[in-house]
Amino acid sequence: MVFSKLFGKSDTIESAHSLYSTIVEQARQPVFYTDLQVADTVDGRFDMVTLHAYLLFRRLKDDQERTAELSQATFDVMFDNFDENLRELGVGDIGIGKRIKKMASAFFGRVTAYDEGLAETDNEKLIKALERNLYKEVAVKPENLEAMAEYLRSQVTVLNDQAIETLVSGKVSFGSVK
Repeated sequence: MVFSKLFGKSDTIESAHSLYSTIVEQARQPVFYTDLQVADTVDGRFDMVTLHAYLLFRRLKDDQERTAELSQATFDVMFDNFDENLRELGVGDIGIGKRIKKMASAFFGRVTAYDEGLAETDNEKLIKALERNLYKEVAVKPENLEAMAEYLRSQVTVLNDQAIETLVSGKVSFGSVK
């Protein structure tokens, strides 16, 4: 029994790493930066990763009984990666904690803003959330804001169509960007 719990944890961590790798891969699609005007900066990449993580966590929340541990493990993998990236950028030990806390706060703020935006039938609130969070560094064209809002809505559908069993196994697929 102890071994099954131990191996189950290992499977969860492996699935979390796999899910996070797919999130990062999708977030790094060049079209976001070349066509949709997301700033190709540390902040822009952070925002794209958190946006895709948000989409995954939103889907996993549908079956919390089966996915709570995986959600937490994926969140931990994501923030461990943020920590590692900050260290690679030269942030010292003293500054890491403050920056990670700020990043976590930013992530949860975006979760609230995106949830509220997606709850509306029109894109007005979602576009404002994207403009405030994703495009804070850029004067973005209105058509790109609309395209990004539609992308988020389409990804919700794509993820909702994926079986929880597939996600729990560490496999997630995002739809095309355009």
